[in-house]
Amino acid sequence: MRFAKVLALLFLISTYSFTQNNESLSVTINAVNPTSAIDDVEVKVHVKGGQKPYKYVWNDSKISIYNKDFKGWSEGTPIKVMVIDAVLDTAYAEAYVEAEGFEEKVSVIMKPAVGFLQWVLFKNVWSDTVKVDDFTLKAPFAIDQDKTDYTLKEWLKPDGAKVEHLEPIAILKDEDDEFPIYAMGNGILRHGIHKENTVKAGDDVFFINRRGSRTDKVLATIEYEEAQPFIYPNLSNRTQGIPLIVAWLVFGSIFFSIKLGFIQFNPKMIRHSIDLIRGRYDDPSQKKGEVSHFQALMTALSATIGLGNIAGVAIAISMGGPGATFWLIVAGLFGMAMKFVEATMGVKYRIHQADGEVSGGPMYYLSRGLALRGPGYRKLGKVLATMFAILAVGGSFGGGNMFQINNAFNQLQGLPGWEGLSSYGVYFGLVMAILVGIVIVGGIRSIAKVTDKVVPLMVGVYVVSALIIIGLNYNNLGYGFSLIFKGAFSPDAIYGGFIGVLIIGFQRAAFSNEAGIGSSPIAHSAAKTERPVSEGTVALLEPFLDTVVVCTMTALVIIFSGYTIDSEGLEGAALTSAAFASTLGPWALYVLSFAVLLFAFSTMISWSYYGLKAWEYLFGESKRAALIYKFLFLCFVVIGASIGLGAVLDFSDLMILGMAFPNILGLLIMSNEIKGDAKEYFSKVKSGVIKKFK
Repeated sequence: MRFAKVLALLFLISTYSFTQNNESLSVTINAVNPTSAIDDVEVKVHVKGGQKPYKYVWNDSKISIYNKDFKGWSEGTPIKVMVIDAVLDTAYAEAYVEAEGFEEKVSVIMKPAVGFLQWVLFKNVWSDTVKVDDFTLKAPFAIDQDKTDYTLKEWLKPDGAKVEHLEPIAILKDEDDEFPIYAMGNGILRHGIHKENTVKAGDDVFFINRRGSRTDKVLATIEYEEAQPFIYPNLSNRTQGIPLIVAWLVFGSIFFSIKLGFIQFNPKMIRHSIDLIRGRYDDPSQKKGEVSHFQALMTALSATIGLGNIAGVAIAISMGGPGATFWLIVAGLFGMAMKFVEATMGVKYRIHQADGEVSGGPMYYLSRGLALRGPGYRKLGKVLATMFAILAVGGSFGGGNMFQINNAFNQLQGLPGWEGLSSYGVYFGLVMAILVGIVIVGGIRSIAKVTDKVVPLMVGVYVVSALIIIGLNYNNLGYGFSLIFKGAFSPDAIYGGFIGVLIIGFQRAAFSNEAGIGSSPIAHSAAKTERPVSEGTVALLEPFLDTVVVCTMTALVIIFSGYTIDSEGLEGAALTSAAFASTLGPWALYVLSFAVLLFAFSTMISWSYYGLKAWEYLFGESKRAALIYKFLFLCFVVIGASIGLGAVLDFSDLMILGMAFPNILGLLIMSNEIKGDAKEYFSKVKSGVIKKFK
């Protein structure tokens, strides 16, 4: 049911009124931009006349009909509010806040570009309305710590009563303010049960949970006779769909899994991959390349293991329940074939400089590989390679840099007692820029020497912490995995059913391991080998370690903490941090923050290399070009830590996802070549032509 239909229902429902007022209903909006920071507009809605209570319908699905004010609106975004009174009279108001500061103006200027990229990347190839069997009602603002005298004053409808959509069912009392809570959908009202007692008049609408945190109490449930659309806080309906970018990434992974005979599930391939990493096939006379198989893998992993594992899993569970973890794992397994293909072609079409430096990645296999197929493909290859390089440079400044440093800084200033750190963003950025600069000035060899130590350390810290929690909950392992499995195939309707959970899992996996994005083959191209398929075999382990191992551990930690039942309003990295702290204690926040800092640092140094190679493809390989890029990259480290860029950062993040289109398209065209190379390589391994040296 569309939003317009929902509003039409408002004119058919029963009424409830506290006061009578003959003055006609009118609305005004007062919007204030208090600082030059982005997304801090304060909005207040003023209503005159009509009959109370009022419902406030905003043009933002996250803002509920009970909100008459809101803090955090974006500059340059229209504010639209429709107010509906008790007798269904309506009044509209609009407002617009101009950008004032530099940050705000830049963000507003970039919004059209962000909107375009979002339209392209997230355009649904399939969509449907999410329908549910019931709706859980909780008091608005119940977890607000400032609301201490907030109770259920009285029930207007008895337990078991038949109610209609938006019919008042109870009166809430917030100190001296009283207002009704409305039914959401047509159905049977069931009063809430809390600690085996029915919620009654005079009860608080919140409680303190076992973790000592404030949680909103379930006041009631509306049971539907037949499934009805899930209703957002602003009365619009929730839809689910398959974004084009997710469909494209998943298609690529599944296509190459089938094309290569599900190579990632062959135990012999896994053993061979491990042997390669251990250096058992390393030819002492091999001169081509700059880093070992292990160092190439660690450099690639340093760019993928990070916030996607910490925040991404929490987002997946929040949006799709524990079952989303199952499909996240499945997507990771299919992504292994995609990584195999990318790394193989990265090594095959790399170029070697006179000084021994190597340049490779999608820019080169798209241009050089497609050129071998004729004049038409040569032109296509140049277009795809240039498109990829432009997107990679932009992505390296944003998602591979500013996003990482910004989240690391936010994680640190969120620690207890560290709140005052917020005013030292510039200094934090300068320190991180110096550390990053020391590493990246030496190129891939220097980066690899750091990542082959930092990655094992940061993964070790994170995994050990997770394993301690899993070990303490050893008896609940069966319960944890059963939640994941059952949630995958018989999820709650609120998560969008089977299709909805599957989409969420695949989407978060695609954003986590970057299979198909084309970033990691740039690192793998520098491996010391003359056999491209050998590096592809090493690369297929990436999604397994990143998604299957680390993400599964994160999911289990969140499940064991109880946050899957009640997230307490937390999401992303904050939810994962709280899950670790709930078992290990407050000190876990510091351990996790340290891990986040390492994740951010390692991701930045790896993405600096990715961006540099794309920059050199566009502007030529020279010391001057390299220095200009590195200088810009370090400037963005400071910028990312010190100011908010809103739409600019969003645009750059979207550029990373956009890299998948030219990358996968070119690989699909060369798929037969890839299959032939793989067949030839493994036949030589089997026959002993390719031999071990250790």
